[in-house]
Amino acid sequence: MQGPDIRHRSEHEQMALDTDKRSSSSTTPASSDGDLRIDIEKQESWNASIQGQSRAQGEVGSKGKEEDDQWEVEPEPDLIDPNASGVAGTLGRVLSRISTNVSWNPGPPPDGGKTAWLMCFCGHLIITNTWGFINSFGIFQTYYADTLGRPPSDISWIGSITVWLTFFIGAFSGRLVDAGFLRPVLAVGAAFLILGIFTTSAATEYWQLLLAQGLTTGIGCGFLFCAAITTVSTYFSKRRSFAIGITASGSVTGGLVFPAMARQLLPKIGFGWTIRAMGLVTVVSMIVVVTCMRSRVPPRRTGSLVELAAFRELEYTFYAFGTFFNFWGIYFPVYYISAYSRNPKFVHPSLSYVDSLNLVLILNGVSIVGRLLPSHLADRWGPLNLLGPFSLLGGILNFIWIVIDTPAKVYVWAAFYGISAGGVQSLFPAGCSSLTTDPRKQGTRIGMIFTIVSFATLSGNPISGAIITANGGRYVGAQAFAGTILLLGTAFVFAARVVRMRRTGSGWAVKI
Repeated sequence: MQGPDIRHRSEHEQMALDTDKRSSSSTTPASSDGDLRIDIEKQESWNASIQGQSRAQGEVGSKGKEEDDQWEVEPEPDLIDPNASGVAGTLGRVLSRISTNVSWNPGPPPDGGKTAWLMCFCGHLIITNTWGFINSFGIFQTYYADTLGRPPSDISWIGSITVWLTFFIGAFSGRLVDAGFLRPVLAVGAAFLILGIFTTSAATEYWQLLLAQGLTTGIGCGFLFCAAITTVSTYFSKRRSFAIGITASGSVTGGLVFPAMARQLLPKIGFGWTIRAMGLVTVVSMIVVVTCMRSRVPPRRTGSLVELAAFRELEYTFYAFGTFFNFWGIYFPVYYISAYSRNPKFVHPSLSYVDSLNLVLILNGVSIVGRLLPSHLADRWGPLNLLGPFSLLGGILNFIWIVIDTPAKVYVWAAFYGISAGGVQSLFPAGCSSLTTDPRKQGTRIGMIFTIVSFATLSGNPISGAIITANGGRYVGAQAFAGTILLLGTAFVFAARVVRMRRTGSGWAVKI
């Protein structure tokens, strides 16, 4: 015990003790000064070691705390008083219930495992019954034009309204998912989607199809689509692009299943029962989705439906412009390739109605390559680095389409365009997700992009149809329009990449 007692003495106490020793000892002054220096050096050495240990422990503790807090989501302030009266109090109590017993530290995304891949499968089912149904509109475009006797631009409004609502409602449904309302959003979306499909089966007039297939189905798709992408993205980090690609490849599944059903059933049981059979597929899928899908991150109780601060980030603004122009032209071939191949003025010999449906199957089927392969590579290279080349390819292919004039060329062209369109559609949600660092804002920011894109999809195909009508049924003007705006979209995506590269100070090899 003597050692620690001596080491804890102050410098003045030690000097006083040494002075007493010198007065009672016969040692020389030099010897006493030497003892004093030795004791002081020992004390300073011990103090320095203690301070070094304290600093080391502090650094270790700080580092450990940073590692523990890396994935901790800080609780947001209570802006609404749950004890208040009236509407404010009711809303506050509802939001308080949502976040009761919620852990504010969800931990890092699992990046795999049964739960994460189950969410990916549920997202795949959602996209199968939303975008798979939408991408099959080529079969309806031709059928409605023949049975209703309406111009192509009028028929395009049915599919365009569906796509517009799918994206536009995404801003609202995405914010609701962020707030913890995933299950109600899925239930409402499934109800509207099923109602729209079954009422479409009974429609016989153009306005009925606008309300049933265009409006009602579009509302259902809008609630479901953003919820699927937002939820799946929170379960993955390193594999996020690949997981979103698997989810988005549901459009390939639906794009094969629904046209194949139409090809086989339309001549046998008619339009009404064919659509009802498609509706039964949707019913079974939605039961699985509503039952199994759930959120991982805590609800974000505060914040608005639109985060205008996102547009202060120049790369986000450029990306929004790029996706707008890309989706202004990307669906034109999907809607019109079947009708184009049946016209003997452009393709000789022209295809029959049944054979023209094969083009829709090929275009949707080979897009699996454009959805999964680039999504897998995007986890290594970055989604923005791949989105630009795929949209560039789509723009070039629209110009090449002008000289396609035989069935063999049409089939080959449809295969290449399916790969390009699949890459653009699967990479753009992952690109937006890569520009968002806060997982609680994924739904809001992706929803904002969806809303911007919605106006492109609403007007793109009707504009193309009007160009065809104005040119006496010739497609060259619409083909040039689609190709030009896809090239413009490529330029904005590339600009977003350059801005992010300069902001981070990284080189051209940066992963974005």
